[in-house]
Amino acid sequence: MARTREAPVSLETIRQRIEERELLLSPLAAKSRYSRGRELPDEPSPTRSEFQRDRDRVIHTKAFRRLKHKTQVFISPLGDHYVTRLTHTMEVAQVGRTIARALNLNEDLVEAIALGHDLGHPPFGHAGEEALDELLPGGFRHNYQSLRVLEVLEKNGQGLNLTWETRESISKHSKPRESVGGEGWGTPTLLEGQVLKVADAIAYLNHDIADAKRAGLLAEDDLPAAGRRVLGTRHAERIDTMVNDVVTTSWEGARADETSQGQSRGDYDRTIDDLEARADRGEVIIELSPRVREAVDELRAFMFEHVYLDSDAKEEVGRAQELLRLLFRHYCAHPEVLPGDLAANPRGEPIERVVADYIAGMTDRYALKAFEDAFYPKLWSVLG
Repeated sequence: MARTREAPVSLETIRQRIEERELLLSPLAAKSRYSRGRELPDEPSPTRSEFQRDRDRVIHTKAFRRLKHKTQVFISPLGDHYVTRLTHTMEVAQVGRTIARALNLNEDLVEAIALGHDLGHPPFGHAGEEALDELLPGGFRHNYQSLRVLEVLEKNGQGLNLTWETRESISKHSKPRESVGGEGWGTPTLLEGQVLKVADAIAYLNHDIADAKRAGLLAEDDLPAAGRRVLGTRHAERIDTMVNDVVTTSWEGARADETSQGQSRGDYDRTIDDLEARADRGEVIIELSPRVREAVDELRAFMFEHVYLDSDAKEEVGRAQELLRLLFRHYCAHPEVLPGDLAANPRGEPIERVVADYIAGMTDRYALKAFEDAFYPKLWSVLG
């Protein structure tokens, strides 16, 4: 008996199945089918959700590829195993997805936010950010620059046209120096954005400790006793403690044991409006317990004193910042030497804004090369 040939699959049903699986998530989880959308109309993908498309668009940017040569903490380290912005971003995505899955939230959205959250970081880590903040009228913050990269600068000035959910969460991921629980740049509306914010802190604190040990700046026994007692004495143990604490502390607030089956568009919109109002009041749902947060803040303060602001590091930071100051003033005075698309300045923006975009996009080694090109010829001409 001849076998009846089946009709090929309708690709649109694949996205629909992905969206239907999202209804098994918490009622407070973001749903791609109910997204607030993109600024410009965009045909949906037949095989990917809207948040998966955001993730893929970020991965294929030039800014994402440059992260592999951008410093995390140690400026232009010689060793192969020091953390870069790219490896940091991957660790944040891993920690964030672990927390999101445990709390029954949207992993795809967390991943999209994680992969794009540091695209605006300038060369030389936080030293570079401080230098540009001093130079750019109105100041410079890497979270806002990340959003600018995604909305304005990438794709030859067209931007990526990402969803509101991804953009809003990226803009509010930064934390003040005082505490990992601080809300200096606003509370993300969505729980996935709040997951990213705490995952970022978990990742960078632990890999910065590992890098500091690798550099010989500290040993495990140098870390605060209280922090070691609460968080553990090994890299993996500390991460495990923090992640588990976030999950248990946030479980009820995230309504992790419920599902969204039967949730209509109207129900969902009212849920997001409520989360937005709570965020505006500074209410955080995804967080560490007070005991663990206190230990993390103590460890973070120790790192600022003994690593980030160490006297030897200060000298290196000072050189890096002076290099960027000189480059910034040079390009502002000579905009004609900027790459063609920037020199043309099609948006008619102040030259300081254009130069800040250019420098913020540089890798560490490109900034060093740009400095050599701008100033070494003059030096040799003076020396004769």
